[in-house]
Amino acid sequence: MTFHDRKPRPHLVLGAYLSGAATNGDAWRQPEDDIDADTDFSRYAHYVKILEEGKFDSLFLYDNVIPVADTTTLEYNTGFPRWDTFTLLAGLAVASRHIGLIGTASTTFNEPYNIARKVLSLHHLSGGRAGWNVVTATGGGENFNLPSHMNHAERYSRAQEFYDVVAGLWRTVSPEALVRDKQSGQWADPSRITPLNHKGRYFSVKGPLNTPPPTRTAGFPVIAQAGSSEDGRDLAARIGEVIFTAEYDLKEAIAFRQDILARAAYYERGADHIRILPGLAPIVGRTSEEAQEKLGRYLSYLDQEETLRAFANYASLGIDLASWPRGQAIILPDTLAQTNSHKSRQSLIARWIREQAPTPDDVLRFFNRGGHRLLAGTPTDIADHVQEWFEAGAVDGFNIMFTSAPTGIEDFVRLVVPELQKRGVFKKDYLGSGLRKNLGLPNALNIQNNS
Repeated sequence: MTFHDRKPRPHLVLGAYLSGAATNGDAWRQPEDDIDADTDFSRYAHYVKILEEGKFDSLFLYDNVIPVADTTTLEYNTGFPRWDTFTLLAGLAVASRHIGLIGTASTTFNEPYNIARKVLSLHHLSGGRAGWNVVTATGGGENFNLPSHMNHAERYSRAQEFYDVVAGLWRTVSPEALVRDKQSGQWADPSRITPLNHKGRYFSVKGPLNTPPPTRTAGFPVIAQAGSSEDGRDLAARIGEVIFTAEYDLKEAIAFRQDILARAAYYERGADHIRILPGLAPIVGRTSEEAQEKLGRYLSYLDQEETLRAFANYASLGIDLASWPRGQAIILPDTLAQTNSHKSRQSLIARWIREQAPTPDDVLRFFNRGGHRLLAGTPTDIADHVQEWFEAGAVDGFNIMFTSAPTGIEDFVRLVVPELQKRGVFKKDYLGSGLRKNLGLPNALNIQNNS
């Protein structure tokens, strides 16, 4: 195996992607898969126990609030219903000890003061393990007193100011502000509490935040970001510390990371401030034959038409892949309609289809329904892929998107993680008690806001 560059740091990062829904995998009809995790908290507590056994750095909970105009579309949609993200994470904070807890909260449908309190409260509850995935939302305006969804550029403009207000509120109370002196009776030092007095285009927020301030040891909650469009990359470069993306090609992944770091340099941020984690959906077998058998079994339980339809809609391809002849190469329109949702995913998938001329069956074997790469193989095969991308300087790690739960989680933790540890590219124990420490990120209390 030939590596293209030196690895960016001693150990890669492993995050786990879960949705908060009843199932955690596309082929949920497999007999061993859980189908009640949306109401049974013990399921998620069990998942996290396994992930901590595997020394995973973080758990990322995806969320959305998109309206359902046609309820018949829910007939085969396991993403409905789901947990409120931060309610589930609060429960997991006391059911776990080490893993980071990153929750999604939209800047389009929330207020900065509420999010600042919620995320910082989780940070305290978990002992410094909270993260906020900053998203602008791909839909949902109709559920929040809006006639339609806010346009893409406007959403990102609002997100920039939203983050500034949240970060500013986190700074309104110094860690030393709460004196708590029983002898003198002094509770707080007013000189260390400063109202924000923010007045901007979208928000007017006085402050200060009435949540206990972050400690100097734990620092601020970690900021995650998942946009890869031009606006998304600019936001990620400015504020993102954990950046989720979707890449299937090594050269393109290297180019993406270099682009983010080049943009980040404008804000005086470097590689030490950023961890880039593409999604990867592994299917692990002890032998190549077992891996292919598991892939075949996965496909046999997959609702293939619904998956193809969801995949095409998610990427705004403008065609119905569910009715496309299964053995015929997919042909896209010369020009795809401009989308107001997943611009980056549309571009990535359209490029792959035009380069590879795949059939719908190829799509099912290469991508999950969200457009992240499926990879079936032995622990050695999976570790080879992860190590190559890491040591090529393409990624800082991966966000693992399990194709089943709990068995898919158990397979990766008990088969792939030991192989990565044996090679010295993944840690054998947690580096500390907080998420920043385990990710190797600087303490944000000492970082100024770059605007």
